[in-house]
Amino acid sequence: MPVYVYWGEDDFALEKAVVELRDKTVDPLWTSFNYTVLTPEQPNAIIDGLNEAMTPPFGAGNRLVWVANTTICTQCPDNVLSELQRTLSAIPETSYLLLTFPNKPDERLKSTKLLKQFATVKSFALISPWDTEALVRAVKEAARKVGVTITANAADVLASSVGNDTRLLYNELEKIRLYSLGSNFSQDEDVVLSLVRNTTQNSLQLAAAIRTGDTAKALTLVSTLLAASEPSLKIVATLIGQFRTWLCVKVMAQSGERNPQDIAKACDIGNPKRIYFLQQEVKSLPVERLVSTLPLLLELEVSLKQGAAELPTFQTKVIELCQLCQAT
Repeated sequence: MPVYVYWGEDDFALEKAVVELRDKTVDPLWTSFNYTVLTPEQPNAIIDGLNEAMTPPFGAGNRLVWVANTTICTQCPDNVLSELQRTLSAIPETSYLLLTFPNKPDERLKSTKLLKQFATVKSFALISPWDTEALVRAVKEAARKVGVTITANAADVLASSVGNDTRLLYNELEKIRLYSLGSNFSQDEDVVLSLVRNTTQNSLQLAAAIRTGDTAKALTLVSTLLAASEPSLKIVATLIGQFRTWLCVKVMAQSGERNPQDIAKACDIGNPKRIYFLQQEVKSLPVERLVSTLPLLLELEVSLKQGAAELPTFQTKVIELCQLCQAT
């Protein structure tokens, strides 16, 4: 099909897919004529994109029209829907139309249903940081693309180090590739540990330290993460996600739900086998305390976004969180 829809919050993976599609469809000698990018700032971007897609390419190769960050799968005016209905089935085989946006398409919209008929739809949603199996699969697939051979243990270590940060994953794999030039051996976990900066795992360790009320360890981890130039908002996002997961698991358990698959689905956890361990982690924490952590984490996020000094702000809130989680 000449129509593609890419959506998801993984900007890096999505942009790589856009480049791959461009390189596959557009002759590099005719890129300036046959490759068009339309952004939301441009008036009538989607209408212009449809019109461009109907135009035959110049010279050799095909035409690719990329309408970036369009909103037609979250809201679609009637005039745009009419234009989609008129154009999608008539786009010539020598033209490709690419629509991208960060959010999941609204399945209830007529525009979404129409695109599903004519488009190849690909998701680039971020993998949950706690879906270890999916993270390891992503590491192995990225290693294959980069041309790096790593052991299973090395893949596990790399997945725990970079989490769902695809850009960081490819950067670290490139370091491993350069290190292994001329070697025919699979790179093991020692190589990964020596080359890769472990930040996501430390953020999860920070969450665990807060949960157990270990103030000294939590403060040390905060200092380590910030000293390693880990983005403060990324640390907060990991903490919020982890505490929300713990809260969801705790609430489901207290409601009487015992099926790990149902709990995993409700809490957006990829591997139901993790439910038992998550339940053990919050066994001694009352629901009320877990609920109380979220406003504190939100206050931390707001303060950082407003430009507060990172280290003292983090230290203050981490102390409050640890005191909250400490057993009475």
